[in-house]
Amino acid sequence: MTTLALVLDLVNVFFAGMLAGIEFVIHYGVREPVEQLPDRSQLQLRQALVKKLRVLVPTFFAPAAVLGIALTFLNTATPGFVFRCVAVVALFTWIVIRVIGTVPINSATVDWQLDAPPQNWKAQVTHAERFHIVGVWAAVLTFACALIAVALKLTVH
Repeated sequence: MTTLALVLDLVNVFFAGMLAGIEFVIHYGVREPVEQLPDRSQLQLRQALVKKLRVLVPTFFAPAAVLGIALTFLNTATPGFVFRCVAVVALFTWIVIRVIGTVPINSATVDWQLDAPPQNWKAQVTHAERFHIVGVWAAVLTFACALIAVALKLTVH
């Protein structure tokens, strides 16, 4: 294995891990405390998070996706290939979940007036959370499979 191949593998694991970490912390660490805030404060925090995460998440997602796909094609004959494939499928699942389930509510949230949100805003957020949990575990699976693929590849070399 070349040094460049190892570096690219590790960079991919880093970006996949950061994406999984962001998803995990937002869902399991931030979500419940946010729900305890008064409505106005909750909406204000949600809007701030969405604005920040619109930049942060693609910063980690894009390299994880590009490298994950490229490294899968470049490593078809190496140990861990199946794990690379699962990682790519999980990442595509994450994308679908985000596009269908969470991007629409996040886009709407940014435009809500703090003093006059939609009457059903909590129901909309709850509905989106059902999608979010699947996205979290898709990102975690992506990271885990990418890590296992690299570990298997390293055991041979």
